Order: sequence, then structure tokens, then C-alpha cells
Amino acid sequence: MKSIPRLLYVLPVFGLLLAALDAEAQNFHVQCPTNTPFHPDGSNIKCQQIAGGDGYATMGDGTTTYLFGFGPLSGLPDIYNGLPGTEVNSTFNTTFGPVTGTPSSLVGMPDGNFSFKGAIGLTEDYGLDPWAAGLVYLQGATVRTATGIYSAISAGTSGANTPTGTGTPFDGGVNWAYQGTLLDGHVDARPIMDVGVMNANQPAPLIAIDEDDELFLTLTNVGMIMRPDLFEQHTVHFHGYPNASAFYDGVPDASIAINVGGSFTYYYLAPDAGTYFWHCHIAPPEHLQMGMVGQLYVRPRQDRVNGSVYTALANLETGPAMTPNPKDSAGWQTYENVRKRCGKANGSVPADILCTTPLPIKGDTGATNDATKKYAYNDGDGTTYYDVEYLIQIHGFDPNFHFVGMTFNPESFNDMKDKYFLLNGRSYPDTVGGHVCANGDGFIGCTGKTAGTVVAGPMETQSTDGTNHASQPLPTVINIPANGHALLRISDLDVSEYQTLASLGIPMRVVGLNARLLRDMAGNNMAYNTNSITLAGGESIDVILDATGLTKGQKFYLYTPNLDHLSNDAENFGGLMTEVNICGSVDPATKVCGT
Repeated sequence: MKSIPRLLYVLPVFGLLLAALDAEAQNFHVQCPTNTPFHPDGSNIKCQQIAGGDGYATMGDGTTTYLFGFGPLSGLPDIYNGLPGTEVNSTFNTTFGPVTGTPSSLVGMPDGNFSFKGAIGLTEDYGLDPWAAGLVYLQGATVRTATGIYSAISAGTSGANTPTGTGTPFDGGVNWAYQGTLLDGHVDARPIMDVGVMNANQPAPLIAIDEDDELFLTLTNVGMIMRPDLFEQHTVHFHGYPNASAFYDGVPDASIAINVGGSFTYYYLAPDAGTYFWHCHIAPPEHLQMGMVGQLYVRPRQDRVNGSVYTALANLETGPAMTPNPKDSAGWQTYENVRKRCGKANGSVPADILCTTPLPIKGDTGATNDATKKYAYNDGDGTTYYDVEYLIQIHGFDPNFHFVGMTFNPESFNDMKDKYFLLNGRSYPDTVGGHVCANGDGFIGCTGKTAGTVVAGPMETQSTDGTNHASQPLPTVINIPANGHALLRISDLDVSEYQTLASLGIPMRVVGLNARLLRDMAGNNMAYNTNSITLAGGESIDVILDATGLTKGQKFYLYTPNLDHLSNDAENFGGLMTEVNICGSVDPATKVCGT
């Protein structure tokens, strides 16, 4: 036992050696197509890159806790500002620009001044042989030129004309077919390791997509520096998500697991709106307890409706005929009716018991959208409208389990007992603050603030490399405009406890449960009012706080009535609690109160 402290001092050194070896032997890549058969024009394609590794987080009493976790490798400025790291393909597929430097200037990124949103490390692939005149090429040979990648359609000796363009150029001897740009998913290992190592977030990077999007999510396993003895595989499992293929479900029995030094891109179609969550499915009780949990939500297509929301929903039942052999998004959209319709006439029970979008039984209530209003679901009557939304993930940490997990000792699952109770990885009062503004701070919440001001923003934790990392990017303070509505997308990935949240003074209206609109198959609205909700690990709920009749300056609390969960280990007045502020206005992106 006396050797353990000494070993902990040298672990980072061993880890850096492991990282250096891994960078040479890695097989990192990303995948983010410019178009797909479903979206041939390139629209509605979203991409994200995450790292699987380890790191540290700061608890409400100041204790530093070791994590297994996921960290961001794309959309870093958005993640830092509490937004989803999911980017459109044109943003994701941007050549990595920041200079790494020696020593690296990327360790500990993002901070408030980091601006690159694309895939970390993405670079043109110069591993392919360059095209050259006068060489013999076999059919199928692949080469690169300054304008892209080309594949030989026919065999022969190349001529003098360099292949260019996006068609089928002839170089004077060989016909070539354009395969794409030199950005073919190749990434440089150095920036991946600089950013990804010891950069675990709690919760994991936020994922958000729109209904009908295609999501390409790349997981890169950078290894765990504090546990170099663990060659831990990692996966991404979208809990409760309606996947079309078990191959992308992240359960290693039916899917695949990603080794240290490897990458894998998961593919998801966004079929149904709602609040979901995700986690690693390798040794789930251990990896969930250690922090490998994240949030995901799907925005409904009703957000994009311009006109009657009832008519838009009803059109799925009577929409246009399917376009044979579709070649554009409009053609593919005609197939959406088959996937979305409930198979019912108005007022009758739908034929499809799995239908998630039944028409409201009251019919058209006159609710309309001008493509600017926001809804939790495709409700057809506007009952899930909100002004501002908040993502809240409930979790708990057992500090003893985390310490043992870092020190090579066997973990006792029978004795697991949470002592830190977390909302988005934080206990009160960090749920409403956490970020100390500094001179030149680029964090949007520090605009106009003096150095030393504490605001709701990303928390940083110093790692064993001596660098601060943005460990907990999501605060939980809830700002609602007076007479407005706030949607709380709440999920619980606690391993050992049931959790309850209560709201006194502001009514809670539960409109969705486990990513399903609370409506029966006949279209009856099953939403209900309450002052508390209780969730077990593996559940999600959508709650709307109604601030009608409330005035600017009022303050309320969202908290747990389980008094032993209102603590930070042995310290009272912490745990599962945050503040609800009534504001004159609220910026829906930054969540900052206005006058």
C-alpha cells in the first residue's frame, strides 16, 4: 500500500509515454459525408466527434474527483458555452487550423477564446499516392491531385492532363472518377491527443439534432492516462433510442467496441422528437458511476412548420404519393409519411400502436407557427410550446468508488453509495455559478463583467498535467421570461438511487416521458400538473415550467425533497438544487437574463 502514492506521482509520466506510442500506432478517423442518398443535396447532415478517456471534475465542496468520461473533439466553442457540439457537415468538415505548438497550446482546450468549431485534427489526406503522368494504373487505383481524390475507371498509362473537376476527367490515357476532396476523414493524431487526453466532461458533450437529420457521431478512444493498465474499450449507447440497426447501438454483444487508439463512426437517423441520453455500454455499472454519461435531444419538425401545426401533422396521414427512385430531399421526403403516419382517420384509434404522433382528439385548435416558435413534440395543438429550454442530467458519484477506480484496487459494487448528488455534473451552489470571469475572458457570460465576477458558466478543474480543463460546461440555473414557459429536458443516469425534483411556486406540467409525448392512441392529452417528479436511472421526462402571472425579479428553487441528497458529501446545503429566476427577457441561446 505504501507504494501507491509514489505510483500516482509517476502515472502521468507513464501516461504521456503511452499517449506518444498511441499517437504513432493510432487509427483515428472521422466520417461526415457531404451528401447521402437520403439527403443528396447535403442538407440535414449533422456530425460530431468525441473522445473516450479520463479526467477530473470539481465537486461542490471543492473536492477533485477522478472520472472515466467523454470529452469534445468538435464544436469546442459551443460546448464551452453550454451548447450542443453537434455541427452541420460544412462546419465539421473544416481543415483544422489552430497551430499545435511545442509545448502544445491545445492542451486544456476549449477556453473562452478558442474559436475552431470543426473536427479537431481534420486534415487533407496526403497518404494517397499523387497522380503522375506516364504511369501505368490498374482499374480502381486511387490517387490524389490538388483538387481532390480520383479513382481509375479504366486501366492504362496516364497521359499529360492532370485530373481536375468533380466529374470523370480523362488525362489522355486513363479515365478517372472524382471521389471527393482530400478531406476524406483523415485526422492528425497529435491534436487529437493534445485535446482529448485528460479532458473528460461531466456530463459528456451535449448532442442535439433535428427530426429527420442524419447524425454521424465519431468516438475516438484516446486511452486513460491515470489507468494505463486498463486497455478499456468504449462504446456509445443511445439509451431508449429507436435505432434501425443493432450495429450502431453500442451494446458490445451485438455491436462493436472501440479499442484504445481507434475510432468508430456511429450512424443515426433522427426519427422521433424527444429527450434521450447516452452512455458507454462497457461494464455499465462501473463506467456509468465513473461518469461516462451524456445528454441527447431531438427537436421536432413542428419547429419548422410555417402555418397550422395541426395541418402539418394531419398531412402525414394524407400526404403526397411516394416518389419512385427519389434523387433529392423533396423526393425522399415523400417517404416520411409512411414512416410517421399513424394510419388513422381523425377521431379513430390509430392502426400503428407504435405511433408517436397521434392527432389531438380536439382537432384543429388554431395553433400556428411561423417557423420561429419552439415545441417539445409534434403535438398538433401547440400545447408543448416553450420560450427557452434547459438540459438537466441527474447523476450521483460515490467518492470512494472513484478513488478506488484511480488507485488500482478492486472496486466494491455492493458498497456503492452516492455522496455527491449532481445536476449536470455539479452540486449547489455550483449549479448557479461555477465560472470566475478573468481579464480577456471570451466566455459570452463574462461580457461586460469585471474580473473576479462569478457567473453561470463552464467550470474548470486542474488535471495532473497542471492544466485547467473545462470539466463541467453546463450550469443549471433556470432563467424564465415573465409570463413565459421553460422546457426542462430532464434525464437520470444515476446508478444507485432514485431521484426526486420539486418546484414550489411555479407549476410543473409533465408533457413527455421517456421521449414520448403524453398522449394516448386516440389523441387524448395525458399531460398533467405536479409539484415534483421522481425518476430512476435510465428514465427521462419533459417538464414545462409556467411563469404566467410571475414578475421580473422573483426567485424560486428546483430542489430535491430528499434531504440527504441536499448535501455535498458531509457538507450540507448542496446537492440537487438550483435556482429559477424570473426575468424581463431571456436570450434563448445564451440563457442570460435581460431587462
